[in-house]
Amino acid sequence: MIRSMTGYGRGEAVLHQRAITVEVRSVNNRYLDCTIKMPRVYSFAEDAIKTRIQHMISRGKVDVFFTVDSSKADEVTVTVNRPVADGYYRALTELMDTYHLRDDISAALLSRFPDVLLVEKSQADAEEITADFLSVLDLALSDFNAMREREGEKLAADVRSRADAIARHITFVEKQSPQTVVDYRTRLEGKMREVLQNTQIDENRILTEAAIFADKVAVDEETVRLRSHLAQMEEILKIDGPVGRKLDFLIQEFNREANTIGSKCNDIEITKHVIEIKAEIEKIREQIQNME
Repeated sequence: MIRSMTGYGRGEAVLHQRAITVEVRSVNNRYLDCTIKMPRVYSFAEDAIKTRIQHMISRGKVDVFFTVDSSKADEVTVTVNRPVADGYYRALTELMDTYHLRDDISAALLSRFPDVLLVEKSQADAEEITADFLSVLDLALSDFNAMREREGEKLAADVRSRADAIARHITFVEKQSPQTVVDYRTRLEGKMREVLQNTQIDENRILTEAAIFADKVAVDEETVRLRSHLAQMEEILKIDGPVGRKLDFLIQEFNREANTIGSKCNDIEITKHVIEIKAEIEKIREQIQNME
């Protein structure tokens, strides 16, 4: 299945009283470049998240965003800091005795002094949280890949249509190429008659010159290779996995054969079709840049 490098996916779930939302976005890039943005307190899960992404995505500039609401999951324990509370109590008692003050020491009064009451959050289970994050990430990646596959189908369809256009232009070149030799021989014979006038024309000389010209302008090998490349491209498009780099290399071979045909042929009609072939090759190259 062809996949585009551009996509977006979202996943969300409430696991162990944590509301987790994950968004995945990607754009084209030669290699995989992954950036993860999440609350610093959960950074222990980052390596596992990157590993999961590397298994699912091979190329692209990927941004992953984690949003976590853990307010319902936080368990709070409040304890009395006895040494500090005892110290405040003794100090207050000493004030009362020394200055003959009335006894109004209360729990409410003591609790207002700094550090008398200690508030602690329970330690979260890192493995549990990591597993929850990966679970929601999988939801986002599933959505993300579904979008990339839809876009990939469009890219593959466009590439195939342009490959069909190239095949039609190749057919014209194959038909027109022998005619260029015939036209050359006619022009050559006409020039020789013009120069030699009444002198007998050496038919063998004409045949030799035409044969030399035919060898120079023959493009059979190039058109055969182009058709082979088209067949190979179709096979690559059927691969279930990343194909962008393979197609990028193959399209360079397309361009090489088209340039060779263009340099060999001096026929204006063939030249027009070679230009069209190169234009389609360039459009295919642009589409390949979007494929994973």
